[in-house]
Amino acid sequence: METSTETLEGNKVRLHVAVPASEFEAAIDAAFRRLAREVRIPGFRPGKAPRRILENHLGTELAREQALRDALPDYYAKAVSAEALDTIAPPEIDITAGEESGDVEFDAVVEVRPQPRITGYEGLQITVPLAGVAETDVEAQVDGLRERFADLEDSAAPISTGDYAQLNIKGYIHDEEVPGLTASDFLYEVGSDLVSPKLDTELEGRRPGDIVRFNDVLSDRWGERAGQEVSFQVLVKEVKRKVLPEPTDEWVKEASEFDSLEDLRTDIRNRMDAVRRIQGQLAVRERLLDAVGGLVDIDIPEPLVTEELERRLHSIIHRLSDQGATIEQYLAATGQTEDELVGQVRIQAVSAVKADLGLRAIAAQEDLTVSDEEVEAEIARLAEGSKVKPARLRKEIERGRGLEAVRSELSRGKALQFLVDHAVVFDEEGKPLDLSERSTEA
Repeated sequence: METSTETLEGNKVRLHVAVPASEFEAAIDAAFRRLAREVRIPGFRPGKAPRRILENHLGTELAREQALRDALPDYYAKAVSAEALDTIAPPEIDITAGEESGDVEFDAVVEVRPQPRITGYEGLQITVPLAGVAETDVEAQVDGLRERFADLEDSAAPISTGDYAQLNIKGYIHDEEVPGLTASDFLYEVGSDLVSPKLDTELEGRRPGDIVRFNDVLSDRWGERAGQEVSFQVLVKEVKRKVLPEPTDEWVKEASEFDSLEDLRTDIRNRMDAVRRIQGQLAVRERLLDAVGGLVDIDIPEPLVTEELERRLHSIIHRLSDQGATIEQYLAATGQTEDELVGQVRIQAVSAVKADLGLRAIAAQEDLTVSDEEVEAEIARLAEGSKVKPARLRKEIERGRGLEAVRSELSRGKALQFLVDHAVVFDEEGKPLDLSERSTEA
């Protein structure tokens, strides 16, 4: 099989494919075998009639037409691979020779991924919100640990939010007790809004021995009874107030693996700083992707935008489904129309495609190649995450153009790391951030 290409306008190429008659003969044989299973020939079981008999019975034109339909997609795929074309849309195929006999030739006009050249990507200046860890944030973490070790003590003071009230509670709808709303010695945290919003306000300022009566409408959490009005009768039996332990070295030794309060604070501070630093690293990459996408100054092919748009919409629908919601419910909750949602996602898709083209351009211009060893290591990493054997995953990836996709993904990762390594990063106060302290993982 011989192939050649001709560059056309609009990111398209004309791929010419020539298949010798001797090679196409195998496709005709396969077509006759397929027809033998579908056509009844007297004296032969289905699929057992020899080609000579089929030719006499059907002629050769039908088998040749079948062979062209069956074999051309495979010839096209092999030609795309041979010419290393990065196609992004289905081809328009025109058979130019061999429809009736002889060598088979066809042209395939297909749109390919553009390969823009970009400049100005070295030393990109970006700003990320990487503020230091505030001491109030550290103390909030300490207080959270104190909350976990708090004791409940009897209180004679009026109930306030955060207190615990031991209740006998009864809920009625038309004198019928409501299951789940009737309980004795129910220890309830005031302000938690776990039963009825009005219960919390009615308990404010009450004392042990008080009886509270009120009506309220059940919220959505009560399922089929949501929206129904319930009459409540509540007896406040006891009131307990949460008492937090004093933040001392002794308490820290009991509540944690640290020997002092200062050691605990230092650990919290370090962990929060690590989390914020990771957030900063992610922000660096996001802003660099936006910046490099802005350097791509070409018309973006619609097939790339459509593919990315559909992928993002599918992801939204999938996430909603995991949460037991539908796209219709999401639109109603956000006050959007379907067209408005698609319009917003389309803007994101265009930005993503531009960033992708920008990374591909940098990988090509900086000759950021990916070795076979790096591809194998990535397949092994993916296999470990998928809990399958690397050899099995490799076979699955090899179908179609999977290996090229893995190689391309690694190449774009290298391009992104190139941007990170050469970027000039500032915090929101305009102070330079030292990238050498950041992770170097792409």
